Order: sequence, then C-alpha cells, then structure tokens
Amino acid sequence: MNSTISRRAFMASGAVTLAFWSNPVFAFSEAKAAKLIGNAVDDINNIINSGGSEASMLKRFEGIFSKYADGKRIGQLVLGPASRAASPAQRKLFASTFQTYISRKYGRRFREFIGGRIEIKNTKAVKSFYEVSATAILAGEAPFELQFVVADQNGKFIDIKIEGISLIKAERAEIGAMLDKRKGDVDLLIADLNKIG
Repeated sequence: MNSTISRRAFMASGAVTLAFWSNPVFAFSEAKAAKLIGNAVDDINNIINSGGSEASMLKRFEGIFSKYADGKRIGQLVLGPASRAASPAQRKLFASTFQTYISRKYGRRFREFIGGRIEIKNTKAVKSFYEVSATAILAGEAPFELQFVVADQNGKFIDIKIEGISLIKAERAEIGAMLDKRKGDVDLLIADLNKIG
C-alpha cells in the first residue's frame, strides 16, 4: 500500500475495494449506479456480520470483487505502461492474480468494520463515469468520505477514491515499484503476487 495513505484510508479500502464488481448490468443512469453501489455495500455488510472464519470471508470477498468490478480494466490500469507490452495471456493472468491479491490484502481489514456502516449520499455523472459519494462510519473512528467510480461503458466499478486518494493510482505505484524490482518481468511479478497471502 502506498505509504501516503492513512490507516483510515487503508481500512476504508477494505470495505470498499472488495466492493469493486458487478453482474453485467449497465449503469447508464445515476439511479442504476447508485443501486449498484448499494448492492455491493449490502453484500459486504452481510459478509462482515456473518461471523465466518477469515478464510471463508476472504473467499467470499473475492467473490464480491469478481461480481462488482471490471477486473480486466482494473488490471490494465494497475499494471500501467507494462500492460501495453504484455501479451494478452499475461494481461489476463495478471488481472486474475491481482483480483486474488487485492481480495486478500484488503479483506483482512474487514473485521474492523464490524459495527460500522457505509451510507450512500449522492450520485453524479462525470464525463463517461458516475461517481457515487458515500460516508463510511466506523465504531470509534471519525467518519470519512468515499467516491465509488462506476464506468458508464459497462456499469462496473473501476476505481474508488478514499478521502480523495485514488485506490487505482496507489496500487499502480506499488505494483510499478514491485515490477521495477523484478526488472520488468511480468511473469515473475505474477508469480510473486501469488505467494503473498
């Protein structure tokens, strides 16, 4: 995680990041975008309050990620310039691996949301996207703001802004640094991401 992101932002990214995905519905309206976010938040809250083990929760969080986000597009955005040089097979494998990686990374923070909630405030169209603004209210923490970015093109999440910080940009910086350490070897990056549990 980018070191500039606060603990509160990191926690938020748990509840929100794994909210990242949907069935093939099309936003194309503020109302549909708001409904999508509402459904994602409901699913997250159900898992948080399920009382399940960490392993079962992480598996279910990955299911939410798969359901509510455009994993292919997010994978390309996070991989950055390296995505253009990667083969179609590498891009596909990275997107799948990153989905599991980020589900594990943020899913473990969800327990900190027990007793809290996310309240949707408003939705607005911004160019070819919809931004759904919300407030995260946690026990013993000051409320903080979130913006869910839904693509008009396919009605899925493509980013989340946590107190103004883009999750995609933060992850792209971290993944970019990891890739640099591996001399641009995407296959090695994918293999190492699979080892992070």
